[in-house]
Amino acid sequence: MMDWSDRHCRSLHRVLSSRALLYSEMVTTGAVLHGDRERLLGYASDQHPVALQLGGSEPADLAVAARIGEDYGYDEINLNVGCPSDRVQSGRFGACLMREPDLVAECMAAMAHAVKVPVTVKCRIGVDDQDPEEALFTLVDRCVAAGVTTFIVHARKAWLQGLSPKENRDVPPLDYPLVYRLKRERPDLTISINGGVPSVDAALEHLQHVDGVMLGRAAYHEAGLLGAVDRRVFGLDLPDVTPFEAVERYRPYIQANLAEGWRLAGITRHMLGLFHGLPGARAWRRILTVEGVAEGAGIEVVDKALEAVRRAVEEREQRAVEAAAS
Repeated sequence: MMDWSDRHCRSLHRVLSSRALLYSEMVTTGAVLHGDRERLLGYASDQHPVALQLGGSEPADLAVAARIGEDYGYDEINLNVGCPSDRVQSGRFGACLMREPDLVAECMAAMAHAVKVPVTVKCRIGVDDQDPEEALFTLVDRCVAAGVTTFIVHARKAWLQGLSPKENRDVPPLDYPLVYRLKRERPDLTISINGGVPSVDAALEHLQHVDGVMLGRAAYHEAGLLGAVDRRVFGLDLPDVTPFEAVERYRPYIQANLAEGWRLAGITRHMLGLFHGLPGARAWRRILTVEGVAEGAGIEVVDKALEAVRRAVEEREQRAVEAAAS
């Protein structure tokens, strides 16, 4: 997710789950080829497995960008054929490429030839007036012929004219059965589903039909839900990671990056939803957003916010004890 799943976000998510595959925010080929690569592509070594998502439509540029991503150690290179933003459309990449399956296949063939790690596609089920069955299956089959075996499908159309990027995440109806059908009719492919998945419970239901589930905004806004993924999805005999434990595990990362010159707010903005639904969540968000943006703000802001949550939890527990006693 552009501007969301950056290196700091992924390191937070990694302390919550050791097994989930993490995806970078979409990075354009132009940025990879001509921008500050270390800032765009660098990440902590403990983030693996981690995939680099690229945006572009020039096969040669994508091949070079994919090779650079592989050199940075990414475990997978993904091409975004699903983002509906105006900025993306003007660059001829993202969801508008659903209309050009042959070009997408050419791009994927160039990327596959350039790297040894898997190359994958994230797409929609169609755009605008396309027939989703025809658009999705055509795109998949063209890419399979180019050597692709893994697809992450956002189970909505994208309306490139008339809907904003935000509306494109909610307004077009979800068609999960079509993605399930893709898996049934192409059983040798690895098919993951995306779009409107609110919880681990919902993900487990999808996993009865497909190979994987991509959690996007739910995992960002309620990051704490990832603490149960290793046990419930991957079957590891481990206790769930609580939000309190996640903060303690993330603390060394925060301190190390502050020492490297990163601002606290840029690191902690991804933590705002960590205590979603718990007492003190509002105080947690307020302290991080108000005090975390101050010049020179440090780890003491996180400690203050964490203490506010602890107090709120303890107060609720005390009230529950008193209510039971009465």
